[in-house]
Amino acid sequence: MTFAIHASGAARVAIDETVPALVHDLIASRLTGGDATLWGAAAESEASIRLGWIEAVSVSRPLVAEIAALRADLHAKGVTRVVLAGMGGSSLAPEVIAQTAGVPLTILDSTAPSQVLAALDDGLEGTVLVVSSKSGSTVETDSQRRTFEAAFRDVGIDPVERIIVVTDPGSPLDVSAREAGYRVFNADPNVGGRYSALTAFGLVPSGLAGADIDELLNEADASLLEVAIDSADNPALRLAAAISATSPRRDKLGLITDGTHINGLPDWIEQLIAESTGKDSTGILPVVLLPVSPELDSKPSDLQIVRLVDDANEFHLRERHEGEILVSGSLGAQLVVWEYATAIAGYLLGINPFDQPDVESAKVAARGLLDARPEPTAPAFVENGVEVRVSDPALAASGTVEGVLDALWAQLPADGYVSIQAYVNRLDVPQLQGLRELVAADSGRPTTFGWGPRFLHSTGQYHKGGPAQGVFLQILERTEVDLEIPERPFTFGQLIEAQAAGDAGVLAEHGRPVVSLTITDSSADVLTLFEAAQK
Repeated sequence: MTFAIHASGAARVAIDETVPALVHDLIASRLTGGDATLWGAAAESEASIRLGWIEAVSVSRPLVAEIAALRADLHAKGVTRVVLAGMGGSSLAPEVIAQTAGVPLTILDSTAPSQVLAALDDGLEGTVLVVSSKSGSTVETDSQRRTFEAAFRDVGIDPVERIIVVTDPGSPLDVSAREAGYRVFNADPNVGGRYSALTAFGLVPSGLAGADIDELLNEADASLLEVAIDSADNPALRLAAAISATSPRRDKLGLITDGTHINGLPDWIEQLIAESTGKDSTGILPVVLLPVSPELDSKPSDLQIVRLVDDANEFHLRERHEGEILVSGSLGAQLVVWEYATAIAGYLLGINPFDQPDVESAKVAARGLLDARPEPTAPAFVENGVEVRVSDPALAASGTVEGVLDALWAQLPADGYVSIQAYVNRLDVPQLQGLRELVAADSGRPTTFGWGPRFLHSTGQYHKGGPAQGVFLQILERTEVDLEIPERPFTFGQLIEAQAAGDAGVLAEHGRPVVSLTITDSSADVLTLFEAAQK
């Protein structure tokens, strides 16, 4: 088998009780055959135009030679650095493919001005930019494209020679890029962004960076027969049951990379599952963990652990991790099985796994703030350079950052979670991600961490459309560094500020408690946050 799954405890019981019915109802073969009725009448119209990913391996085969030829041509001209401007499904799959292959790919999925500048300043002479947007209207990607176009021209480089576009046929970007003379790769429009790993969105940037995408497709192809058959051994049926059908249902899914050769897969799984299932006040919340995360000691009863390993059947692993789900397989197989399992989990949960009804609300709020340009809300108080803003004045009653965090944790329900959302340049403060471990220990509940605005295209759907269990900690930065966006009336600094404020407003409208901490000195103020979380 190209993919192995070993489950014990509640997950094993869920498999034994659920998979026979899935086999009887021919769920695997119906899904493989493109049966759009699986998720009910309300979802049928959407599902009917979102199942192209099932045939992605065969449809994508011709891309391999095209990408190889383009890469050779670029290298012959001395262009060896690949930058990807993309968000969500347009960046997460290429990131894991490139990281696993060990090839350099600069991911630009941020609107933090200094992070955009860092991508610009690292050798434009040898750089090609891949602009990747399914809709062709993603504001982050459009802004990054405009900035690179101007930068290329400023150093005497024709952008037509250095910008590659990946988008759906007929999108605004497709039309404008072809008119401008750019090289365009069209992806199958019947594939949603988070299911697009094995389409042009996943393959063009990672292939140009040097990943062996032919081998990746071979790995995926080898797993297709396993997931298509109506059998109790089908790994996708087993995985879907294990993550969505425990009784009582464990609605949080801890994802741990532990000794596998695959690098960064949990971040891709996080978007796939959260955006697919987090709606109608239900869903599965992925929580990316480390092998030493506090949740593994506290063992919340609503948290199911999935451990990504190189051999799920290795006896000592099974013995050491009783009650967990162990999965192993090639990267291509992982991509296929998780896509199938997520679609089948949607069937088991009774939701449409192909829409994202609550993602647009944060975008609308951000656009409104960019248009109106209101004065920034005054902070409730400032401590050691950290500006504190809250959705409910009672959260700030203590007058200290430590007290605000305690007040936020106090609003956690018994089955709640904490979401940390960092709208900062992650290249400057990568250590900020370590705050997740401290908050998980301090709050006593599963905690997610997302770089903003990237997470808005990932877990953002779950936070607003899933169950009302979360409390939210935003971290922003105030910096003198900013960057104009050509032909736009706002800067990158104004854009990321509007995205954070817009999402905070929508969360508050949904009754979710929000604390926003703005740091003014990244190194000193991050230390303040760490100290407050540890207390």
